[in-house]
Amino acid sequence: MPLDLIVHADALTPHRGILRCGASPYPCALGAAGVTGTKREGDQATPLGSYLLRRLFYRPDVFATPPVTRLPAAAITPSTGWCDDPAHPEYNRLVTLPFTASHERLWRDDALYDLVVEIGYNDDPPRPGLGSAIFLHIARPDFSGTQGCVALRREDLLTVLAALEPGSRLVVKSV
Repeated sequence: MPLDLIVHADALTPHRGILRCGASPYPCALGAAGVTGTKREGDQATPLGSYLLRRLFYRPDVFATPPVTRLPAAAITPSTGWCDDPAHPEYNRLVTLPFTASHERLWRDDALYDLVVEIGYNDDPPRPGLGSAIFLHIARPDFSGTQGCVALRREDLLTVLAALEPGSRLVVKSV
């Protein structure tokens, strides 16, 4: 049976939480606005619920070989992006840059997306305006809030990736 990652938001610091992978707890950053059951594009909140972990993206200039995981894995390039424009037909989808609509660039200078796990939120099919580009990725050193993603220390994310397989889920719970 695939392993689920369980995230509990912190009651006192809503943009932080604990992610449990089996019996192991890891500190994590959540959306700057905490967690929500009514996710909207740009609200900076992490959506509550249970979501399949789809695939891993990684930077091949940082990781010469794909990190250990049983999830599907793909190397990104400087032209890898993600559409976050609710009015575009490719909303909440992987896109190739240059791209005329609003998008996130996955190849970043700050290392946050050196490892990115696509979370199956609002993707089957995507509904405009309900949120896009919700990922599990590397946290900033100060664990400051994300745009709605869940973020772990690099070394913790590598440990968690090794336990994941197709069918694994991310389950985000409130306090």
